Amino acid sequence: MPLLYVPIAILILYSFNDSQLVSVWSHFSTRWYGELFKNAQMREAAWLSFSIATISATASTVLGTAAAFALRSMRPSPGRSLFEGLLMVPLILPEVLTGLAMLLLFVFLGEAIGWPRTRGTATIAIAHITFGMAYAAVLIRARLSQQDPVLEEAAADLGATPWRIFWRVSLPLLAPALIAAWLLAFTLSLDDVVISSFVTGPGASTLPIVVLSSVRLGVSPQINALASLLVLFVAVLMIAATLVLRSSSRQKHG
Repeated sequence: MPLLYVPIAILILYSFNDSQLVSVWSHFSTRWYGELFKNAQMREAAWLSFSIATISATASTVLGTAAAFALRSMRPSPGRSLFEGLLMVPLILPEVLTGLAMLLLFVFLGEAIGWPRTRGTATIAIAHITFGMAYAAVLIRARLSQQDPVLEEAAADLGATPWRIFWRVSLPLLAPALIAAWLLAFTLSLDDVVISSFVTGPGASTLPIVVLSSVRLGVSPQINALASLLVLFVAVLMIAATLVLRSSSRQKHG
């Protein structure tokens, strides 16, 4: 297992290499981090990607939660099986087909109702929400199936309204799954390049698309610096999520 992290460690090490050749070590330098922050195209692409990832992760978590509760409340029936199957389609459908389907949908909507006039931030976000909510629903539903319904029934017996039960009982118990679902949807959106390539338009290139385009011309040391910063960002995000979950667990048991 530790061998899986060796390439990442090498990438981070070579992000501090002064040489213009990514495979030849010269001497320690933070030169390429400075060059990266001066790269306007990278900055704009990073801002766009993080904005879309935040929006899609939040929407995916909300819709995934609604889908999980809907599946739990539905009785076994052909309709429930159909709904469950449709929800799982984005998980098994190849990304190329998903991207093509979303492209055709946006083209049809553009001709039928005049929206979207151009493909960009909105179309990318909608496409990411489409597959992000499926992953979120799976995680939240798994957690929900392990949740003891007696707690909600006890709250109802004490006079709590369904909305109050959801906010004061169900939601706190689902907190670990909600955080995990949000982080997964955020990462999937930030990392996606195939679907984004179909639904993007001029002036709306996400960070993975810009990186892929630049790598085709040769790997720049700036990419190493960018990858190192992304690793640091993900690590900080995971540590923060862990601390929040531990604090929540201590409050419950305290």
